[in-house]
Amino acid sequence: MNINQLVEKYKNDIIKHTQELIRIKSTEKQGMPGKPFGEEVNQALEYVLKLSEDMGFQTLNLDGYAGHAEIGQGDETLGILVHLDVVPEGDGWTYPPYGGEIHNDRIYGRGASDDKGPTIAALFAMKAVKELGVELGKKIRIIFGTNEETNWDCMKHYFRKMKAPDMAFTPDSDFPVIFAEKGILVLNLVKKLENKSSGGIEVLEIKGGNRPNMVPDSCKAILKIRDESIDDFINKYEELKANTSSNLSIEIDQERVVVISEGVSAHGSTPQSGVNAISQLMSFLELVLDSNFSTYNFIKLYNEKLGAEVNGESIGCGLEDDVTGKLTLNVGMIELNSEEAKLTLDIRHPVKLTKEKVVNGIIDALAGTGIEVEIDNYMDPLYVPLDNPLVQTLMKVYREETGDTTSQPITTGGGTYARSMKNAVAFGPGFPGQEDVAHQKDEYMSIEHLIKITKIYAKAIYELTK
Repeated sequence: MNINQLVEKYKNDIIKHTQELIRIKSTEKQGMPGKPFGEEVNQALEYVLKLSEDMGFQTLNLDGYAGHAEIGQGDETLGILVHLDVVPEGDGWTYPPYGGEIHNDRIYGRGASDDKGPTIAALFAMKAVKELGVELGKKIRIIFGTNEETNWDCMKHYFRKMKAPDMAFTPDSDFPVIFAEKGILVLNLVKKLENKSSGGIEVLEIKGGNRPNMVPDSCKAILKIRDESIDDFINKYEELKANTSSNLSIEIDQERVVVISEGVSAHGSTPQSGVNAISQLMSFLELVLDSNFSTYNFIKLYNEKLGAEVNGESIGCGLEDDVTGKLTLNVGMIELNSEEAKLTLDIRHPVKLTKEKVVNGIIDALAGTGIEVEIDNYMDPLYVPLDNPLVQTLMKVYREETGDTTSQPITTGGGTYARSMKNAVAFGPGFPGQEDVAHQKDEYMSIEHLIKITKIYAKAIYELTK
């Protein structure tokens, strides 16, 4: 029996375990002893380690931060880097976000494509190679991370205690092969607000977004409006609704008005694919507020320097290179009250540029505004030469298994575990031209897709270890 036949034999099990893993709501929570990212993330880790043991793999749980499962012999190790945590589900799902339900031959749920479906695919790919019964020249180790969607403490902890594999791929991006990933810079822009209000409208609070690396699909402002200003406010709101495509709604409760902005979520590395609910709301608020108090000035500055832009042109970082193209900028979160405003930006910068160039450009663009620029997190870019044997082998496997002989290795603004070690690249699971549903409502993976990537990963493991 060949590899593809083995994978077909496992089809029902692959579907079942993907559904079960999706049903674990593994969003990061407050840590506890032995469970640094919360109960449910730990439950997902224990689930895959138990599944690996049932497959006959040797396993290790490294203090709840990460784990691995291993087969094979040899002095060298091939790594497969996956993650079990997911971003929050957001609103507007057609099917339960943690149901793992099948509709139209698609498995729906948060993590179906990022990264639980690919995790199960990789596990069963290892199982297929193991059951071939051929002698392997390397160890094969799948490493399970648990907070990839935030700050990667899982991988930092793992690689402090364990030697990195000699080569690796991660099934957490796109095919055919990702050979370069932009640098990832998370910044906070903080502004102290000096006075609460002026005129008939007071801004009590603005809050929106779930994570820096998600285009926010919801943002809410709570306003206090005097009676004499309500009619003018409503007129401006209705005029905007009639003349733009902005998705806004209002709820009026005596003097308090809640303005709700609904956008379209997308991955923070591709902000052009979504509609930013924060930017949509800030544009409206500038229209309705008076112009002589600090909250208004901050909102006006937001619209001038950020607005609906996604490449950082107006805020001093509209940069690009000839390898990875233009910088992208996503305003992922906002928290504003009467005393302080805080924006969190997710920036993906080209591989040939430095974080210092980006940060200094923003500082210069905001000079004199009173806004403080704080670096929250940073990840260096990734670049693996095209003639690297890892890249060449994975390209060969992809072309043989798909028949796609024209696609070339690509670059991305996404950040994967590949940059956590040397000699690693991202490899799937998205195919060229396929809809990107990661971090979006109604995330799914088709069953056909799931089985196809399992075959590709099994062949890749075989070719890299035979």
